[in-house]
Amino acid sequence: MSDNIQLIKPFGPSILKVKIPEQILNELNKYIDEIIENNNKSKELNHGNKLIGDVTQEFKLENDFTKKIGWINFLATCSSKWIEIELKKKISKFALINSWVVRQFENEYNPVHHHNGHLSGAGFLKLPKSFGEYVQKKDKPYFGGTLNLIHGSQQFLSNSLHTITPEVGDFYFFPNYLMHAVYPFKGTSEERRSISFNAFIDDDVYNGK
Repeated sequence: MSDNIQLIKPFGPSILKVKIPEQILNELNKYIDEIIENNNKSKELNHGNKLIGDVTQEFKLENDFTKKIGWINFLATCSSKWIEIELKKKISKFALINSWVVRQFENEYNPVHHHNGHLSGAGFLKLPKSFGEYVQKKDKPYFGGTLNLIHGSQQFLSNSLHTITPEVGDFYFFPNYLMHAVYPFKGTSEERRSISFNAFIDDDVYNGK
């Protein structure tokens, strides 16, 4: 796993970038496709009324499934490694609060928000071939479909925004309080499918004791 770990620290809080193992990625997408086809299951797992995004569908992952495919173990292992690298401390607790999927389509978005718990993260399971482009031609990066992490205020030699261009399989861990947002995209009927989580770790580690 060490070859696939990248610690990112563009501003105050650190961010861990990893790759979701291909087997877990495939199992997640297969499971999600089955949920989409099952109206009763989609309604049962619906999480959209608890989340802030204006998107087609948001639903929770079932705990038994996340254990079975190794998703919880993946999150726990990466979180432990991240804390060890960053703080030189070991955690003895990783308690998943929830993990959920966001199905976003053209013109939909997730406004600036933060999560519960201690640790959070977001990654990408399925993406459109293109997110579109500016109405006016510009020699600047296009923000449609990007994940934007926000902290502090823009100052000399201090960025307040870290923009992530999604790639299938990439997953980013960050502290729960880190504000973030996803911009709408256009020009396609294809799905932007992401996955997130919230979890608690040892209180004394989180509180810096």
